[in-house]
Amino acid sequence: MDAAPGRIVVTAGYVQALTLLARVLPEGAFALEDPGLPFHREAVRFAGRDVVPLPVDPRGAEPAALPSSGVAAAVVTPAHQYPTGVTLHPDRRRALVSWARAAATVVVEDDYDGEFRYDRQPVGALQGTAPDCVVYVGTASKTLAPGVRLAWMVLPGRLVEPVMRAKRLTDFQSEALGQLTLAEFITSHAYDRHVRASRSRYRRRRDLLLSALEGYPLEGVAAGQHVLLGLPGGAPAESHLLRQAAARSLAFGTLGDHWHDRSAPHRAGLVLGYGTPGDGGFPAAVTELARLLREETGGRPR
Repeated sequence: MDAAPGRIVVTAGYVQALTLLARVLPEGAFALEDPGLPFHREAVRFAGRDVVPLPVDPRGAEPAALPSSGVAAAVVTPAHQYPTGVTLHPDRRRALVSWARAAATVVVEDDYDGEFRYDRQPVGALQGTAPDCVVYVGTASKTLAPGVRLAWMVLPGRLVEPVMRAKRLTDFQSEALGQLTLAEFITSHAYDRHVRASRSRYRRRRDLLLSALEGYPLEGVAAGQHVLLGLPGGAPAESHLLRQAAARSLAFGTLGDHWHDRSAPHRAGLVLGYGTPGDGGFPAAVTELARLLREETGGRPR
């Protein structure tokens, strides 16, 4: 990455970074991945911006779907897309940068799950290839805890002053004790040790989940804390599976909740997280999930 200290702005989490950009970027809509997190769309709209869908396929976000004008930013998750679990193809990375430069706008890189890749080294940041038109946003919420409300933006030089002013007028400054603690955690190398241990733990959990659901159509690269189980035609509805899961004290997300237009026909799926419960309860939860799926799909993968 190209991350000179003078271009880094600390925020109270990823969502604040996103809404600060919505306040200061030139007029235009924000393109957010489809499917993607509904809350991020809500936050951008609440900040006064229109949202347009940016389709995601097995190669990641699709730059060809972006208009040449009228969009202020394209928000992407190159390392590990949520909820599909795909990574952004190198050709798509180059195309996104070309689009941003031609349209005189920016790409917002949400480094979601960038630290947690299990089958290879983590994917390099897009920002390092185009620091003039990519805003990088990193956060401690997945590596440490969601309650640690710290994120950091690495900005193109022209955006530093506008974002700093918006930050001052929003909450004056981010709290300092958490920053000092995280700085000590990093400089002492305790952060690196923690990430390595967490990576090993989540890999074991993912392996256990995949073993229990062998034969089911699981999607996504070996990364992060979730996998997507695609539901083909004829499978039980997402809502039915949610109700059956709740009766067994299980919880998961559905792909249907993540589409921009939920009323339109889309493919269905289950977003299965393996970050919780604790180590003591996780194997039993996986066993119960496998039993539920066998019962609801006629005793075999579909």
